[in-house]
Amino acid sequence: MPVFGIGIDLVSVARVRAALERYPERFRNRVFTPEEVRFCETLGDKYPSYAGRFAAKEAFSKALGTGLRGATGWTEIDVHDNERQRPTINVTGRAEKILAGRQVHLSISHLPDYATAIVVIED
Repeated sequence: MPVFGIGIDLVSVARVRAALERYPERFRNRVFTPEEVRFCETLGDKYPSYAGRFAAKEAFSKALGTGLRGATGWTEIDVHDNERQRPTINVTGRAEKILAGRQVHLSISHLPDYATAIVVIED
């Protein structure tokens, strides 16, 4: 399997929680898709899941080689999981064009204080 890119990110759950509490609508709408918000809001402790998705988006943008400053947008990256299967990433817009059909592998892990994600994109 030739590798196009690898990305990893580590996020403080408290930092994501603070942003969600201080700017609830603005932060959610800027960073997360409606599907991600619906999923996270069903959980008893939603903040680790929000942080995991944040880390996954950062890791994906690193693996793609674009970052999240203009080349792709936060909501063009949609992280899916239902706690019964491994998480997946769906992309739209500019991210989809740059990804060009390549296979994406994602792993997310979180503890009460930190969330991490790693992304591998096959070439």
